[in-house]
Amino acid sequence: MIQRAPTSSTKLALVKEVKAQATVVGSMVGVLWLQEIVDAVFFRGGLDAYGIRPRTLDGLLGIFFAPFLHGGFAHLIANTIPLMVLSFLIMLRRKRDLLVVTAISALVGGLGIWLVGAANSVHIGASILVFGYLGYMLSRGIFERSFWSIVGSVAVFLVYGGALFGVLPGQAGISWEGHLFGFFGGVLSARLLTGGDRRIAVRPIGAAGSPPRALR
Repeated sequence: MIQRAPTSSTKLALVKEVKAQATVVGSMVGVLWLQEIVDAVFFRGGLDAYGIRPRTLDGLLGIFFAPFLHGGFAHLIANTIPLMVLSFLIMLRRKRDLLVVTAISALVGGLGIWLVGAANSVHIGASILVFGYLGYMLSRGIFERSFWSIVGSVAVFLVYGGALFGVLPGQAGISWEGHLFGFFGGVLSARLLTGGDRRIAVRPIGAAGSPPRALR
């Protein structure tokens, strides 16, 4: 079997798409690092106080700030690599999917923290998004049920499956609530973006005039 080599226009389109994805991911990571540098240099970590404070009115604003705040550069470094990898994987389907997954994961994760988080605590970190992306990638294969989505889910599980222990309570200094509800937000995103119900209409086999069926 002879296959045609990719045309120059196809290659250019691919390069353009990869550059666009790299720009999106680079911008996200750049904002996180710039914020942490500003916080460390000018505020000595004081901006971390604007994270999510469970069941307080002011703490609701932290839902919008928490993913950008980190408790030092070690915390930020730990989130940067998985954030970059999972962001790229999400955009392989559509770039706009990343925006949807990010928004839903941040909102569901933040509200979950605010509702059930420990009193007198402040929750910060992009791990809300990381676990949201993880939840999306792991569940997309289940909802979409296409070959490549299943392969992607399995691959992500093999690499990052161990991180799922982060949703369990009892780890000192770890916002398991953010991990858990961020993960739920990612699963919800996968459900919404793939439609959940993947019915395939088929031509009936049998007597002429038989009504068409749908296979699940």
